[in-house]
Amino acid sequence: MSAKIAIVTGGGAGLGLAITRKLVEEKIKTIIIGRDESKLQAAAAELGSLCTYKVLDLQDLSRIPDCIENILQEFGQIDILVNNAGINHKKPFAEVTDAEFYNVIQTNVLSVFAISREVSKVMIAAGKGTIINISSMAAQYGIPKVIAYTAAKSAIEGMTKAMAVELSPLGIRVNCVAPGFIKTAMSSKALDNDPERKQKVLSRTPMGHLGLPEDVAGAVYYLSSEGSKYVTGVIIPVDGGNSIGF
Repeated sequence: MSAKIAIVTGGGAGLGLAITRKLVEEKIKTIIIGRDESKLQAAAAELGSLCTYKVLDLQDLSRIPDCIENILQEFGQIDILVNNAGINHKKPFAEVTDAEFYNVIQTNVLSVFAISREVSKVMIAAGKGTIINISSMAAQYGIPKVIAYTAAKSAIEGMTKAMAVELSPLGIRVNCVAPGFIKTAMSSKALDNDPERKQKVLSRTPMGHLGLPEDVAGAVYYLSSEGSKYVTGVIIPVDGGNSIGF
């Protein structure tokens, strides 16, 4: 059996990099896709020969089919797709413009649809594969000032279920990970500058602390592995209990 081939969108930084690192540690050849070549180069250099990259702005939906075809021609198969890439836009609801809302939806929903469609064609032909989408606590409960992101991640969770029902009979499992508040450079800066928000986050998190990127990576790997071979259509919160906290 040949080694597995994975694609991770937005794999050059943050949660995507942690996910890529975990897959590489498990000897999975991983192609990271993103628009910032310097980040992709740095990630590939750090992670070694099992990591390579393709530069693609996922907002350019028309280029996605060719990108996936090129990966298939180069590597011969695609076993795992992790739809991690996404953007946020923090702004009061009444002030969000149509263009700002659409921009988030295009990156976080339309690109996930397009790349999943193209990869699913490859997986259907092979009769196997697994797709893991990345959601957010914004789809679990209301968070102020992120209306477009909330709409997008709610769509991702609905798409996960619909894709699973249609693709699982063809040998393709589709699942979703919903990270809670994870300690990254970006989240630390945001919460440290807003003590009230940080206290609110921690007070409703039963485990009492932020998660780590590797916590999310571990869940993604589980859903990509034989350990979850009878799991499809689920949304797994990796959140220290935040989504059920009081």
